[in-house]
Amino acid sequence: MSVEMYREYILQHYKSPRNYGHLDDPDIEHEDDNPLCGDQVHIEVALDEDDRIADIRFQGKGCAISQASTSIMTEKVKGKTLAEVKALSKEDVFSWLRIPISPMRVKCALLGLLVLQAGVHRYEAAREGGEGGGGAAHGQGGRDDTPQGGDDEADAAPQHDDGE
Repeated sequence: MSVEMYREYILQHYKSPRNYGHLDDPDIEHEDDNPLCGDQVHIEVALDEDDRIADIRFQGKGCAISQASTSIMTEKVKGKTLAEVKALSKEDVFSWLRIPISPMRVKCALLGLLVLQAGVHRYEAAREGGEGGGGAAHGQGGRDDTPQGGDDEADAAPQHDDGE
């Protein structure tokens, strides 16, 4: 497939995102934004009895890359364990997108994964601390982590144009 076909794939996810919306009773809920450009993502996850992602929903606003990447990610992580989610890397996200991601767009592409992984970490910390099991782990902000394999390229400030 050509790069142009993959760009269409991304625009399709941006215009008609998959798994967009809310869950009634999520086990994991987290949100964050990229203050440099204003992209925002809120993710909610329902787990099954084996701590696999049974359902996932997101809401957000921002550029085509951030929102499409999150939409694609929600399809890819259904059925995965929390350990598998934590092991996902920026290379996984880039392979899902199948187009070159410039240094200016790395944070856009990774925002959904960062939010999901932060929510998983918060959920596990709450559960280990005796707070889990009785409701969702809710969180906001604090994206100090990068997905496995992160590097300085992710620190570039994203820029957006309305022509995406």
